[in-house]
Amino acid sequence: MQKFVIDGGARLSGTVIPAGNKNGALPILAASVLTTDEVVVRNVPRIRDVEEMLEILRALGVSVQWRSGHEVALQADGVTADSVVPRAQAEAIRASFLLAGPLLARFGGARMPPPGGDVIGRRRLDPHLDAFRALGAEVTYDRDVVIHAPRGLRAGDVFMDEPSVMATENALLAAVRVPGATVIGNAACEPHVQDLARMLVKMGATIHGIGSNVLTVHGTADLHGCTHDVAPDHIEIGSFMALAGVTGGELRIKDVVADDLRMIRLVFERIGLRSELDGDDILIPGDQKLVAKRDMGEFTARIQDGPWPAFPADLTSIAIALATQSEGQVLIHEWMFENRMIFTDKLVNMGANIILCDPHRAIVYGRSRLRGGRLESPDIRAGMAMLIAALCAEGRSEIGNIRQIDRGYERIDERLRELGARIERVATEPVAVS
Repeated sequence: MQKFVIDGGARLSGTVIPAGNKNGALPILAASVLTTDEVVVRNVPRIRDVEEMLEILRALGVSVQWRSGHEVALQADGVTADSVVPRAQAEAIRASFLLAGPLLARFGGARMPPPGGDVIGRRRLDPHLDAFRALGAEVTYDRDVVIHAPRGLRAGDVFMDEPSVMATENALLAAVRVPGATVIGNAACEPHVQDLARMLVKMGATIHGIGSNVLTVHGTADLHGCTHDVAPDHIEIGSFMALAGVTGGELRIKDVVADDLRMIRLVFERIGLRSELDGDDILIPGDQKLVAKRDMGEFTARIQDGPWPAFPADLTSIAIALATQSEGQVLIHEWMFENRMIFTDKLVNMGANIILCDPHRAIVYGRSRLRGGRLESPDIRAGMAMLIAALCAEGRSEIGNIRQIDRGYERIDERLRELGARIERVATEPVAVS
């Protein structure tokens, strides 16, 4: 096992090139199963979740070849109807279930082990299965989820009972090989869903409504290979913005998609962090005094996540860490996952003034003078929030279980050192949790 050892208080300044979107890369890699042609994906983040997905694809019979640091070629001509999704890898990442759609579309069936992933609350598979049923599939469940279309899939009307990102992606991945028009209503429209849709269009599908919550898919069995660049990760960009804000550094983040950052910039500005667009870059000015803005009538500002284009759920943990360094108080309401905020006790032990009202709401009073602590990362985003806190705290911090952070952030310690952070990756036994 490994841990991060951080000596806080260094100002992080410099230039960052964001990695490709983790949540965009995983469904795009899964889409390679839809065709026997070669698919080339560029700007792929070299993170643990991507490696797990590639191992699953190899086990299915996909040829996987890294051609450069961030470019991978995949060819699924070796995948057959008898190919099996390996249980151990499937249980490691939730995104393993994204292979259900391509396997069902190409072979008429899929046997899927229940997926794993972050323990941040219940994450339903029902929207995925309802979408497959709407396309003519039958679903049974024993130890595995068995999806079968004995008479073949048919175009249909899919309406999501919640705008689930992965369920929308699975519906797209199944529908693109089905002749006729399939309408997906109450669809998720996050940037990574849009990126998958654009890639499927390159492969020969026709998709209308990209970026909206109603997608119309005109499928075809004649999908072909393509080359596609994964879009930059707006969640990582938001994380680096917060890192600059709490340490007082000036940071330039290169080649962003400005429209993907509108709500993030708006919410962070309410917490007190100002940012500027400079061409295709975003600039975080240094030496900012962070002061939370109050709502009209001097009410406490409320930050709430939600389906796109609302504030992303994956950034609520980051927003909590940022708010600890902003004067004033902020109510953060994370309504999507009941375990997302459990980690806040770790920040309280570091000196943060946070009242956890219930599993979904926390009031953060700032600015807190944080001190180093011994921490354990429970999930990707909580791990990054702890890292943000440690980098602005006084003294030394140790963060264990950093494989969780590595699942979502590529070479984060190396990239932080380039910005001036004092952080080392150390082999160790698990740290004691304070």
